[in-house]
Amino acid sequence: MSSAAENGDAAPGKQNEEKTYKKTASSAIKGAIQLGIGYTVGNLTSKPDRDVLMQDFYVVESVFLPSEGSNLTPAHHYPDFRFKTYAPLAFRYFRELFGIKPDDYLYSICSEPLIELSNPGASGSLFFVTSDDEFIIKTVQHKEAEFLQKLLPGYYMNLNQNPRTLLPKFYGLYCMQSGGINIRIVVMNNVLPRSMRMHFTYDLKGSTYKRRASRKEREKSNPTFKDLDFLQDMHEGLYFDTETYNALMKTLQRDCRVLESFKIMDYSLLLGIHILDHSLKEKEEDISQNVPDAKRSGMQKVLYSTAMESIQGPGKSGDGIITENPDTMGGIPAKSHKGEKLLLFMGIIDILQSYRLMKKLEHSWKALVYDGDTVSVHRPSFYADRFLKFMNSRVFKKIQALKASPSKKRCNSIAALKATSQEIVSSISQEWKDEKRHLLTEGQSFSSLDEEALGSRHRPDLVPSTPSLFEATSLATTISSSSLYVSEHYPRDRTTLYSSSKGLPSSSTFTLEEGTIYLASEPNALEMQDDNASVLDVYL
Repeated sequence: MSSAAENGDAAPGKQNEEKTYKKTASSAIKGAIQLGIGYTVGNLTSKPDRDVLMQDFYVVESVFLPSEGSNLTPAHHYPDFRFKTYAPLAFRYFRELFGIKPDDYLYSICSEPLIELSNPGASGSLFFVTSDDEFIIKTVQHKEAEFLQKLLPGYYMNLNQNPRTLLPKFYGLYCMQSGGINIRIVVMNNVLPRSMRMHFTYDLKGSTYKRRASRKEREKSNPTFKDLDFLQDMHEGLYFDTETYNALMKTLQRDCRVLESFKIMDYSLLLGIHILDHSLKEKEEDISQNVPDAKRSGMQKVLYSTAMESIQGPGKSGDGIITENPDTMGGIPAKSHKGEKLLLFMGIIDILQSYRLMKKLEHSWKALVYDGDTVSVHRPSFYADRFLKFMNSRVFKKIQALKASPSKKRCNSIAALKATSQEIVSSISQEWKDEKRHLLTEGQSFSSLDEEALGSRHRPDLVPSTPSLFEATSLATTISSSSLYVSEHYPRDRTTLYSSSKGLPSSSTFTLEEGTIYLASEPNALEMQDDNASVLDVYL
């Protein structure tokens, strides 16, 4: 696990108890690192700049540093050791890509003693941070160092395409040999600055199997929690503005696809949460801890090193939270489900785990005993998809624009039926008008018009008429969600609204009984007498 996960905690223990790694004291390792890097970087400045070639990724330079010193190396009080540098020209290119000058690199690592950090992971690696808080130095296993060396050409291509990434930024790979023991170290970016207090730190994999911090880890002053702890503490996730959320998810998706193409799995997202509201109360306590940052401000800042630059690049900001605290250290502004203003620091760590034979066997064994989809060890494609789904659905969320709350979900059948009935009645009325106008127009050319007119003189009170607007509206408003039934007392062939003989409306009656509307069609007298009249009576 990346050393930044410790959030700058010095290694616990008494002053006279010194950690060892492969039976080598940590003080000897720190001294050898500074001597070896000081020599190799200084020697590299004499080599001219040129393009990186494929063979440069596999070059290994070695120098012997005896305790009494030599013509090329200074004397020291550590045991004799040999220092190897892997792909020096390639890593020099990487450092230049991130704006790290050789002098600044040497000053950060060699000017003052390295600070040892505690390690919450199970790898047993040692972690050191430079006094200016810029770089992390981690001991790695032989397989990890070998995998990183094979990864360099693809890593080179990815950084050229997009230097803004949450993947680790590797600045150097070295090996110290002493007494038949090989101690390999890698120099990379520091994800969590020690000068900014992390109120919560999480190591997230998207897995739930045994992903809870141990009791020993919880007893630390700044523990590193895991997935199940996050789901318990931040069950509603962390909220971003739209622009920041989209940039973050796009960066995560791109980085996961790169890792999947390299067949890398078991990586984590290291997430540090700084609560701005709490920082105001703790300002006086943090003054003493911010002393190392005074040195950092006077030096050249490493490009794309902060979380905000990694996802958006310089010049873009979030939702204005950073204006309240100008010294954000490049944190990403966010809010908790409680409305607390936060600064997030994050990076993908532990990418040197390849899905090799041992990992395949480990997953097969765990899948037999437990749920195979919940264990952390998994094939790269499934691991990437599960990782992204967990980040997108459980960890990071987008602040939605405020909208009017929807009314209670219910089916407003009455209103819908009223509107439908109005349309039906209106269409029927229009058809009746058109039909009347057509018949009246045609009737002028018939010779029998006078006879029909004379035959209708005995009923002057009945004239062709259509429902008025008031009647149509009244009919529409009386129709409710109740069913509309046709009276069965009349034959079905006589229940149509239009007469079969003349195509004109028959006399229709609507009655409302116990919430149900009955429609009855009756032939009127004139219709039986071949009259062209129609009557619509509505009884409510």
